[in-house]
Amino acid sequence: MAKYLLLKHYGHGPERMPSHVPMTEWAPEDVDAHIAFQIQLADELRESGEFVDAQAIGPEVSYARFGGTGQAPVVTDGPYPESGELVAGWFLVDVESRERAVEIAARASSAPAKDGKPLFEWIEVRQILEMDPPSADA
Repeated sequence: MAKYLLLKHYGHGPERMPSHVPMTEWAPEDVDAHIAFQIQLADELRESGEFVDAQAIGPEVSYARFGGTGQAPVVTDGPYPESGELVAGWFLVDVESRERAVEIAARASSAPAKDGKPLFEWIEVRQILEMDPPSADA
């Protein structure tokens, strides 16, 4: 088994999503249907034993980095990426193969959007690297 992070991108990817409409412009019932789909997909993955985690994340962002020895962290609230470059959330799955991770990503991409049409959202598929713990001899 291998773990994969399926990053849900908000409105962008290698190509623009067909007919992308920001969620803020969807009817409430479209938002409800989209969220219900996400919950159903997570439930299906739990049932198959492939679910590890799923989260949606908000648009607020700040950047932080090491400020130097004895210095406070450096934090900035911008510049922001364009709104179309935000990560909207993720699924973390534990699957038999990369092909299965891609299959799940494609299913997640079919979530309903405005007017119930498929979102065609780009899902970034990234394998989680498994590292052996350091040995006691190190």
